[in-house]
Formats: sequence, structure tokens, C-alpha cells
Amino acid sequence: MLSDRASMTNAFSILLSRLLVCCLFAWSIPASAQARPALLVLGDSLSAGYGLPAGSGWVDLLRHRLHQQGLDWAVINASITGDTTRGGLSRLPEALARHRPQVVIIELGGNDGLRGFPLAQIRANLRKLVQLSRDAGAKVILLGVRLPPNYGEYAERFHALYHQVAETEQVPLVAFFMQGVAENRDLMQADGIHPAVSAQPRLLDNVWPTLQPLLNDNAKERD
Repeated sequence: MLSDRASMTNAFSILLSRLLVCCLFAWSIPASAQARPALLVLGDSLSAGYGLPAGSGWVDLLRHRLHQQGLDWAVINASITGDTTRGGLSRLPEALARHRPQVVIIELGGNDGLRGFPLAQIRANLRKLVQLSRDAGAKVILLGVRLPPNYGEYAERFHALYHQVAETEQVPLVAFFMQGVAENRDLMQADGIHPAVSAQPRLLDNVWPTLQPLLNDNAKERD
């Protein structure tokens, strides 16, 4: 009986030692070598897939395109319907720490504009979102949006602030994320604000030319 217990104890000790060695080996490997690169989308309803069947939003289509092209990326959609730049700021640090993305796509500001928030505040929040992402080691893409024409001069100044942030922070900008969609009622949901299922491929195509070079750069850096 004692011999059996001693054998079991010895076997457990050997197993524990092997597990410890494996853990130490894993810890010694850089994080980038342990996992595939991550792409984080921080947005509002336009990226969260509001009113769409599950799995049909442009971020889902992005996952499919990456897979089809043999690009092994983890795509994390951290978008929330109704979110603002301030809300994004409250959520981004945790998302960066958890996912450690190599690329961050920021699609926020539309709800700020619709609510008439001060432009200086929106601009400052967007700049901070870019800075936090870059400080975490990620490359950033900023997606610009437009407000309805009835917002008048405020709408023009609102759209211009995306260019200002992109120029100041030196990050790529998709000037109008909804280009070719917002102008076409057939591609919009009944509310006239959110893009329909049929618009999602166009949204991805609007982002892709700006995103693809960053993906290629990351691949070269990992080789």
C-alpha cells in the first residue's frame, strides 16, 4: 500500500515537473510568436451589425475575406450600437490589454455628431483613441462618417475633423466609410441611417484598400 502511494506520488511529481518545463518554455516565447495577429474593430452600430442577420456585417465579411486569402488573423469586433467616442475611450484600454491587436480600426463619432456634441470634444476623443492604440503597439485606421445635410455647417465641420485627426496623428483615413451606400436608398435599412445587408460588401470594399497594406506590412515584420 505504501509502495503504491509512493509510486503515485513519484509519478505526480514527474508530471508536475514536465508541466512546469512546458510553462516556462511557453513564457519564454514572445507573445507575437504564440498567437496569430489580432485586428480590433472599435465602432458603433455601423460595425456592430445593427438590424442585420447574425454573421452578415462587414466585419464578419472581413473575417471571411482574410480566411479566403490565407491571412490568419483574429478579428475582434468590439463595436457597440449607440456608442460614442467617450464610450470607446472607456472600453479601449481593456480591449487593447486583452487582445494586444496589431491593427485597430476606429469607426466612432457618428453618434456624437447626431447628438450635436462639441466638435473639439469629438476631435480630442478621436485623437486619444488613436494615441492609446498606437502606444499599445497597434497600427491605426480611422473611418470617417458624415452627418445628414440638415445639420448644415456643423455637418461640414464634423466631417472635416476626421481629416484633421488623421493629419495630426499621421494615420490612414477612409474619408467616407459609407461612400456609395448612404447615397443609395436601396442599400439602406428603413430608418435611412443604417446600411442593409446588401451594403455590407461595399463597406468592406471601402475599407480594404487602406487596410490591406497594413496587413502586408505586418506579415513582412513577422517573417
